[in-house]
Amino acid sequence: MGYESGGKAQGGQSTTNGMTQKQNKSADRAARPLSPSLDANLKELEDTFAGNSDIIFRHWSFGPDFRERACSIYFSSLVQEDNINYMKHSLQDLETHEVGPGKDITMEELRNFFERSGVSAKKATVVKDMFAVEEEILNGRLVILFDEWSKALSFKAKSVETRQVNEPVNESVVIGPRESTVENLQKNLGLIRLRLKTTKFKIIMVQGGGETNTSIAYGYIEGRVDGELLQEFQRRIADVDKLEILETTYIEQLIEDSSYSPFPQHRYTERTDMAAAALLDGKIIVLVQGTGGIMLCPGKFTEFFQSSEDYYQRTLISTMVRWLRIIAFVIALTLPSIYIALSTFHPELIPTVLLLAILNAREGIPLPAFFEALLMEFFFELMREAGVRLPRPVGSAVSIVGALVIGEAAISAGIASPIMVIVVALTGIASFSLPQYGMAISLRILRFPLMASAALLGGFGMMICLLFILLHLCKLRSLGQPYMASLMPLRLSDLKDVLLRIPLKKLLRQPRNLHKQ
Repeated sequence: MGYESGGKAQGGQSTTNGMTQKQNKSADRAARPLSPSLDANLKELEDTFAGNSDIIFRHWSFGPDFRERACSIYFSSLVQEDNINYMKHSLQDLETHEVGPGKDITMEELRNFFERSGVSAKKATVVKDMFAVEEEILNGRLVILFDEWSKALSFKAKSVETRQVNEPVNESVVIGPRESTVENLQKNLGLIRLRLKTTKFKIIMVQGGGETNTSIAYGYIEGRVDGELLQEFQRRIADVDKLEILETTYIEQLIEDSSYSPFPQHRYTERTDMAAAALLDGKIIVLVQGTGGIMLCPGKFTEFFQSSEDYYQRTLISTMVRWLRIIAFVIALTLPSIYIALSTFHPELIPTVLLLAILNAREGIPLPAFFEALLMEFFFELMREAGVRLPRPVGSAVSIVGALVIGEAAISAGIASPIMVIVVALTGIASFSLPQYGMAISLRILRFPLMASAALLGGFGMMICLLFILLHLCKLRSLGQPYMASLMPLRLSDLKDVLLRIPLKKLLRQPRNLHKQ
């Protein structure tokens, strides 16, 4: 076996026919069979992949006097160079099982062997049409074309570096597993399957469309998930093969009930134990190749206050921590507006000593309480965003030092009072206490209309705004399921894992089912 030449495709522009490959998949497969001529197949592939510097066409020969011709096509950015000699192993395998020395193998013997029994050295796929050849190359596989054979061989040769499995970044716990998802879809599915050793766990693979052709998977446990819920999910995701999907959040925006609601309608996790628990709870999980987040759907309002660690701690501790998160939610949503309403409209509700302290602190402040709070909240949000975008070693230091410096400078300059700095700081700390980042973002948005309503009408305006939020929550649905299930309508039997967390031995006796709730 000897190589004749190796090189990259040169020149020309990519051919376009005005429609995507996905939209013409069935037509292309019927209209573009591989030719028995190697030169004709290579000409079409060179035109298709023209302009790509990392596409490799490696010509080689084999057989008696090296008369038989073949060509290996692959992307050097996707295939490791050590993996390109699959054909050498294949010929050695053929020599061992069928004929004598590899140099005597003819094209007819090679073709008959592959079509009849395949290759045991490396898993190979026989490809029959040009569209499939292009798809295999784009998926990081090594494709081999032969002269005088209207089929091709595709070998798994993809070698792209990915992040290794280690501790979750956004969902760290003191007690419990420390296994995080990665950007590899198959690895993530394997980690979840290790936790759910049951034939009822079903995984369905779908393909995104457009230029990305992203692999997407959704899973559920048969018998746990509600049939109507699963049908509704499948109906909403049916058009995913026409869309360019890059991240799990794309799927969320595709299937969510209300695109303009500030509240997240689906949860995310990077913990495989959380994904397994959600599946046991009747949820559907969605994973996308290239992203480590797992979407759990549908989501309920009460589930955004739960953490995986709640089930690894004892009952009393878990319940107290959950109530702490609920209090943090109320503080993060209402504390600035409560301060504005009390100091502007209802000073009689403040104890006299505290009122005098507030008046002394606000003496000389040129701004009303609302504009003072608005200014401080703006600077706090600015520092929080800067802390997220900056490199991790300096991000936390800049946000903490910036908050201290700006707060002290604002007090010294007479722009803000010490009590307002305390209110804004407590509000920010409370929002950090929520386990789901999506819910914390919602509070950051809703805080400002609440502050405006408190500045206009005091406590009355604040209550009107809270009622509108409550009405929206009661109306909101996730995959057609009530967002406030368990609380509205109130069912005491469903509160065993909402406001309280009853002992685990009672909680595990009967699996919870969202349809029953």
